[in-house]
Amino acid sequence: MAERLTESPNGQDPYDVSPDGTRLVFKERFPNTGWDLMVLTLDKQRQVKPLVRTNFNEVTAALSPDGRWLAYQSDESGRYEIYIRPFPDADSNRWTISNGGGIMPLWSRGGDELFYVGQSGPQSWALMRVEIARAASFSHGMPQKLFDWHYRTSSVTNLGRTYDISRDSRRFIAIKQAARTDQTAPPSLVVVQNWFEEMKKLAPAR
Repeated sequence: MAERLTESPNGQDPYDVSPDGTRLVFKERFPNTGWDLMVLTLDKQRQVKPLVRTNFNEVTAALSPDGRWLAYQSDESGRYEIYIRPFPDADSNRWTISNGGGIMPLWSRGGDELFYVGQSGPQSWALMRVEIARAASFSHGMPQKLFDWHYRTSSVTNLGRTYDISRDSRRFIAIKQAARTDQTAPPSLVVVQNWFEEMKKLAPAR
């Protein structure tokens, strides 16, 4: 049976549940601050607290597999970039991950990589990869391009993230963008295979 979890006059959309099942991260649109990230405790109290709340839009949140880190996109710089904060104590630190625009963050299943769709030109996009160190303190590598992105992206208010990764982190599944000249094209899914081998060619190990 469906159960209502929150009471609010504002628009809300869920994003992710913590690995231990105790918290739900969602976005909520406030009249004065726009889209903010909130957290709901999934115990009997059902408490809602601000997670990342600023005068800018914070959306498309994703929790790392170990539940320690929160990735999201924000337009505080004037365009959307990818950021990471500790979870659940999100105000204790912050790292900027992308360096040329970024949307739709996605963690690898092992938590040692973060993917996002970044701008590679005025009207072009690419899937980017950032190495994440699995250690007591947070550190990350530089963004690396995996391949050009010809699939559907998402605005703040509609689909959220439009792609996902397989359990072995070796395949992506994405929503294909229909050609503008063919409005009758049926919806389709695109699976990208062997991207890791292509990555090794582009950035061989030293």
